[in-house]
Amino acid sequence: MSAKFTPDSSLDLLFPADLVAPELKAQLHPDVHIRPLASSDYRRGHLDVLSVLTVVTDPGEAAWVAQFNAMRSAASTYYAVVIIDRTTDRIVGAGSVFIERKFLRGLGSVGHIEDIAVDKNQQGKKLGLRIIQALTHISENIGCYKTILNCSDSNIPFYEKCGFQKKENEMAKYAPTSPSRL
Repeated sequence: MSAKFTPDSSLDLLFPADLVAPELKAQLHPDVHIRPLASSDYRRGHLDVLSVLTVVTDPGEAAWVAQFNAMRSAASTYYAVVIIDRTTDRIVGAGSVFIERKFLRGLGSVGHIEDIAVDKNQQGKKLGLRIIQALTHISENIGCYKTILNCSDSNIPFYEKCGFQKKENEMAKYAPTSPSRL
């Protein structure tokens, strides 16, 4: 069963589509399209794609849309992109960059790349690379002095191919799980 591809102009997007570099779009296979996350992408399988990263709890469409709107209301902060399979109008890749405003570096900004995910059936087609390139382009073009990400040791070679270099270490402290946080 295939759905008709929905053009960007018919969608309620997280940010203007022209922030995604046209030359990057041209490098994609004609069967896929990269664009900002849309308010209707819950129905296109956004959470399904993210499930390649970790266990994803489905909050339901209304809560997903509320999160989308909260992200959009934080102007110039969240930039999530998706890659759509034109033949099915389903998401096959996703990633985001959020912008941290700093007091350092002349009140500079840093782009933090998060949640790079590609459907298992689409891996090996350079979609992850294109997502990273799109997010880095956005980060650099809105004035970030650097773009950073965290990854597992096994993913270091991939991110080095994307132009990143290993620097320092990541530390994490997870909040205790409580019934109110589930």
